[in-house]
Amino acid sequence: MPRLSISLLGVLLGVSLVTAAVGQSDAKVALTRSERCTNLSRQFDEALETHAAATQVTAAKALQRKGNRFCANKKQAQGIRMLANALKLLGVTPNDPVQ
Repeated sequence: MPRLSISLLGVLLGVSLVTAAVGQSDAKVALTRSERCTNLSRQFDEALETHAAATQVTAAKALQRKGNRFCANKKQAQGIRMLANALKLLGVTPNDPVQ
């Protein structure tokens, strides 16, 4: 009888630890660099609609094109930097969860 209750207690403890670990891993889902490229490019498109009168729109669009090219050519880190700089030229803070 004591052996059964100790085994049962061990199983319950193990199940609770597994469910706690799964719950925590869902809370912090890291984005891949490709997803970050996509998110920043989408944010730029949205910002361009509201900040079309910004003084450096042409330079910002050029940086966006470069950033998208870098992202497409598997150079996401450079692309992310370009897209973030393009947003800053429009006067928008990049909405990047990693920063």
